[in-house]
Amino acid sequence: MAEEVRVRIAPSPSGNLHIGTARTGLFNFLFAKKMGGKYVLRIEDTDAERTSQAYIDNIFDSLKALGLEWDEGPDVGGPYGPYTQSQRFDIYPKYAQKLVDAGFAYECYCTPEELEAEKEQSQKNKVAHVYSGRCRNLTDAEKEAFIKEGRKPAIRFDVQKAQKAFHDSNILTFKDLVKGELHQDMSLIGDFVIMKSNGTPTYNFAVVIDDMLMKMSHVIRGEDHISNTYKQILIYEALGEKAPEFGHLGMILAPDRSKLSKRHGATAVSEFVEKGYLIDALVNFVALLGWSPSDGEEIKSVDEIAKDFRIGEVSSSNSIFEYDKLNWMNSQYIKKLSLEELKERLKPFLAKYDLNSITDAQYSRMVEVTREPLTILSDITDAVSYFFGDDVEVDEETKAKVLDGEVAKKVLPDFIEKATGWDFTEENLHEKLEEFRGFYKEQGIKPKETMWAIRAAVTGRTRGADMCATLCILGKDKVIARCKKAL
Repeated sequence: MAEEVRVRIAPSPSGNLHIGTARTGLFNFLFAKKMGGKYVLRIEDTDAERTSQAYIDNIFDSLKALGLEWDEGPDVGGPYGPYTQSQRFDIYPKYAQKLVDAGFAYECYCTPEELEAEKEQSQKNKVAHVYSGRCRNLTDAEKEAFIKEGRKPAIRFDVQKAQKAFHDSNILTFKDLVKGELHQDMSLIGDFVIMKSNGTPTYNFAVVIDDMLMKMSHVIRGEDHISNTYKQILIYEALGEKAPEFGHLGMILAPDRSKLSKRHGATAVSEFVEKGYLIDALVNFVALLGWSPSDGEEIKSVDEIAKDFRIGEVSSSNSIFEYDKLNWMNSQYIKKLSLEELKERLKPFLAKYDLNSITDAQYSRMVEVTREPLTILSDITDAVSYFFGDDVEVDEETKAKVLDGEVAKKVLPDFIEKATGWDFTEENLHEKLEEFRGFYKEQGIKPKETMWAIRAAVTGRTRGADMCATLCILGKDKVIARCKKAL
């Protein structure tokens, strides 16, 4: 019987869920779904100083918003809990002791000052720093003397001993699911700490014990973990356990190929949601960061992506986070929404306006005539501002170029007089405005200049939603009042 596929997402709650971590979570989710396996959430909160409950809540909310529901985790439990590292501190020491007893780890009494001096010496000698191993073969008497000084030992893993025990050379090789065969000369890696002197496990040790006890079959994560993987494989071997299969994803870079950061735009999932990106669009876009559908069609549902997903075909290169492409994709998803659904989705972004001041029919029409250029839902906030309130803001450029010009001074008084007698239905306004433009065209004024004057007076802008619909939604009284004020 084949081994059950078990994968996990294991974020550290030292910040809001980053889009890069979300991509890792999505690829694990898709792999589990494709393979009929289990998807596990584990919170790695061993760094108490940087951990915050607010960040933990954000991780939960963001993953749920993305639809990446986990089979096992801190809130839903499971057979291999607890699923929060800080609740597992009693587990790690016995495995560290097991390694000490087997001769693959030892107590290290070096002080921070002694370790820093070693680093400085390496720098002076212009060589890569590798821990000297000075505590590797301490006698009982030497240990006793250190203890009397008040030193508390850390526990270090003996890299060279483990490498010699399980491999024929100093080169450790493993086959990566994404990048193929990877190699590392382990003589360049010093003995690393697995348990700190304060009794807490280091990342490389805790993650091995957790993945081992939670029976993870595959570990899919960012390529920044490759250097950790070699160390972790040795720990698995020293414990007599089979290591999971590893796959390392390329990094997500900004359009300028630097590390994606806030200066480029939103980076946390919650920020994208707050800006008005649709979850389906965000998931679709993130899935294409390093992977391509077999049929070349980019707009896909999660279920469609999961059926087609192949971990072996994920690109080993870094991916560029193109905000323009995300905006385009999001606009495609907005276009697919029904009018009623879009109206509901837009309400949080219209909170600054009094929607009770317009009828549902007016709201529907307003959304119909402003939805086409929307790339994100929050675009609506500015797009419809002139539909609310008695007055309208006119920017200085529009005032100078349009309303202070001779055309506006000529057109607006005439428009006010004629519009007073018009029936404000879209069909009638379309006919009347056609006549109005034609009249001034005969006088040498371009139709667009005529309409700019009216639009600027009514909306404060020179471009926007369909003019007839705008006038109809605003109503005759408000339109005429705004034109008078513009004059």
